[in-house]
Amino acid sequence: MPLHPDRSLALTGASNFRDLGGYQGSGGRTVRWRKLFRSDHLAALTPDDARTLGALGVGRAFDFRGTTERAAVPYDVAGVAQYSLPIEPTVVQRMKALAEAGEQITPEHAVQLMQQTYRAFVHDNAGRFATLFQHLLDSDAPLVFHCTAGKDRTGFAAALILMALGVPRDVVMRDYLLTNDFYRMPVLADPRAPKEVLNVLWRVQEDFLNAALDAVDADYGGMPIYLERELRVGEAERRRLEALYLVS
Repeated sequence: MPLHPDRSLALTGASNFRDLGGYQGSGGRTVRWRKLFRSDHLAALTPDDARTLGALGVGRAFDFRGTTERAAVPYDVAGVAQYSLPIEPTVVQRMKALAEAGEQITPEHAVQLMQQTYRAFVHDNAGRFATLFQHLLDSDAPLVFHCTAGKDRTGFAAALILMALGVPRDVVMRDYLLTNDFYRMPVLADPRAPKEVLNVLWRVQEDFLNAALDAVDADYGGMPIYLERELRVGEAERRRLEALYLVS
């Protein structure tokens, strides 16, 4: 999978701002460039970054951050309408519970917690992803969806979109892992966890996304059934998505 020179927008204030275009989907058609963007949060965008979004025509931003996350780091980008689709983060709370129970937090614990989080995306947060798909179906105007780091909630959303467009799972996985190439981890003044644990939490692994996709297969019989049953994206909706976001 060649890395298109325009896949990463290299914004100053959002290191993980990426285009989902260029991948081969249903019928050998290609996902359109400059329509679907994924990102880390947009609160640190510079004026030049904001002008770049304007030049791209990005007029919609879908924010998966939880209520407290969003309130703590708000943003306002001229010409970009914001839609809150909150998925509350749970890993920190689960790590705290383990610590209070006397457990020493290890990288293995962190991996297990991340896998639990991804399975919860499938079973507990489908409504948020369904709302995103309704907006995708309403208009092909350029949009960006994001969370805090643009890696987990955003990564699963990107996987859903690409797979709905017929992009193969292995290609979806490679796109997902690009976060490790682009995302700049924050510098924490007082980290509460060992560095090796933080390296799990602030990066992505195949095991994380596979936990969600395997749950889709095991519990629903595959992505098409999950899309139709939980996200209200049946065959007719998939055909419309293909018409909007794929090009020959």
